[in-house]
Amino acid sequence: MAQIQVKLVRSAIDRPERQKRTVQALGLRKLNSVATHETNASILGMVASVKHLLEVTEL
Repeated sequence: MAQIQVKLVRSAIDRPERQKRTVQALGLRKLNSVATHETNASILGMVASVKHLLEVTEL
């Protein structure tokens, strides 16, 4: 299966609680932190809901 790499490029401060929890669930804790995930429907849905905070690259 394909993998994606997500990087937190904008802060989750002053965002709705739901978006903060989504960023945490993706494994991103600090600004510029990077996490790698298998591409599946649940991960892609989480990425889509906070795409304005992330930078996504395919591996």
